[in-house]
Amino acid sequence: MAKDYSLEKRKYVIGAVAIVIVLIYIIRLFDLQILTDEYKHYADSNAFLKKVQYPSRGAMYDRNGKLLVYNQPAYDITFVPREVVHLDTLEFCRSLNLTREQFDRRMAEVSNRRRNPGYSRYTPQTFMAQLSSEECGIFQEKLYKFPGFSIQRRTVRQYAYNSSAHILGDVGEVSAGDIKKDDYYIRGDYIGKQGVERSYEKFLRGEKGVEVLLRDAHGRIQGKYLDGLMDRPSVPGKNLTLGIDIELQMLGERLMKNKIGSIVAIEPATGEILCMVSSPTFDPRLMVGRQRGNNHRKLQENKQKPLLNRAIMGTYPPGSTFKTAQALTFLQEGIVQNESPAFPCSHGFIHRGLRVGCHGHASPLSLEPAIATSCNAYFCWGLLRMLSDDKYGSPQNSLTVWKDHMVAQGFGYRLGTDLPGEQRGFIPNAQFYDRVYNRSWNGLTVISISIGQGEILTTPLQIANLGATIANRGYFIPPHIVKEVENDTIARAYRTPHYTGIDREYYEYVAKGMRSAVVGSKGGATCRLINTMLPGVEACGKTGTAQNPHGKDHSVFMGFAPMDKPQIAIVVYVENGGWGATYGVPIGAIMMDQYLHGKLSPENERLAEEFSNRTIIYGNEER
Repeated sequence: MAKDYSLEKRKYVIGAVAIVIVLIYIIRLFDLQILTDEYKHYADSNAFLKKVQYPSRGAMYDRNGKLLVYNQPAYDITFVPREVVHLDTLEFCRSLNLTREQFDRRMAEVSNRRRNPGYSRYTPQTFMAQLSSEECGIFQEKLYKFPGFSIQRRTVRQYAYNSSAHILGDVGEVSAGDIKKDDYYIRGDYIGKQGVERSYEKFLRGEKGVEVLLRDAHGRIQGKYLDGLMDRPSVPGKNLTLGIDIELQMLGERLMKNKIGSIVAIEPATGEILCMVSSPTFDPRLMVGRQRGNNHRKLQENKQKPLLNRAIMGTYPPGSTFKTAQALTFLQEGIVQNESPAFPCSHGFIHRGLRVGCHGHASPLSLEPAIATSCNAYFCWGLLRMLSDDKYGSPQNSLTVWKDHMVAQGFGYRLGTDLPGEQRGFIPNAQFYDRVYNRSWNGLTVISISIGQGEILTTPLQIANLGATIANRGYFIPPHIVKEVENDTIARAYRTPHYTGIDREYYEYVAKGMRSAVVGSKGGATCRLINTMLPGVEACGKTGTAQNPHGKDHSVFMGFAPMDKPQIAIVVYVENGGWGATYGVPIGAIMMDQYLHGKLSPENERLAEEFSNRTIIYGNEER
């Protein structure tokens, strides 16, 4: 009889199918018991209630130990979705002063896994955040009526001063993107959104703890599981000491009231930012509580852009403050010497039909008096000579050398400050001009960059850093806000000097020129007002009047003091303020007086009050 091979094959097929089915069951069980924690949550939620213990966020202090930011108790309403049964929605809404539509919308938002990636029916979810003690008290009385709901104690930020909003930043509820980036966060958590709160979030936030409570068969809390053996206490966030002087900061904000612009002051030896004023500003307390979203929207809609930190985000032509960087480049490259050559100034730079105007002063000039008088012609001649010098081979090569010096002095790229949103400004290179002028350009074509105009763009922070670099005679430490992190160290980058590659002796020449701008003769000292406002202080300064195609020119001042043992470097930038000596110089002198002496002289206090009452709107001054 012939053997039935088809029957034999069928046996193997059936066996293989059985093995596949068993494997599928094994894989599924492995997935459910090992890889997926959903059922573990379900089982645990029957026996335990795990309450997150939120840490206190780190406080912030100014350089003199004055408390700036602290915490205040607040309360969140949380719930476990699977435990919400037979809820009296009307009574619930009454107790929290909500409408039924608001209740339904919030429940839908919480259960939306796209907006709330960490959603689970078995874990606590935030229904409502940041209730005050009074609001929470009303709800607490009726809590027994709302099964599945509980009260979670939290903290909210409070501010000791109506000041420094752009520096301190704010705290807001995490977004879906925040949750995806860091599994530390769940829906309803808070995170730093701007300023120091954002850049030092991981130091400030601390570590969450957990309290494990035991339930009975009816879901009632019986007490701590294993007498708290499985509990984990929260770890408070670290406190920060900032480099800012809050008194100096508030004075700067007062002086810039009803004006648009910025003031930045730096301690040259450390790179610590002493003040960072951006005007207009806003009350940081507007960004606290449940009205944060509405207040933020109103600030966003304000045409004067109070949310913009102009100190690091605003990019402006630096005007004549940039001439100091030019002088250092020309000296290092051997284009000029301190005493000679003496370039002529016939009320400006005139060459081959091109004229760049200048004000009246002695002529010809060498380097130091050219800085003191802010002579346009001197720096135009200097740039023209550098871009025409045969040793570089071409204007493209010489401009590349020039650009590299500018970058080394802190322009064209971010300085790397510890605040989010810093802009890089703009320093043109040869490739840029090749594209714009189809390679047909020379020194005369780009002559305006010699006096800080044309395509040059800088941030106020970069100009202040230039002042600190000159004060240090050739190096800077990247400017930073945070002076010290509790039980930790600041980043190495904020302790490491950055040398520009320009010889120290050339910085001495430029510093002397800036000193002459303060103490020189009446016709040749653009910062002479400082000499009368700061008697006995060897201050150095440089004015700038930055051209503005949209209205009145911007008033700029950059300086440092004292000359030989500098404690402060500062920039003042007032949009539509006119001449540098009109607003920049007196405001800079008032700020230096406050920092160096701890208070203003009576005369400077009178001037401070006068300037705080001045309003500049699109170049029209209102007294």
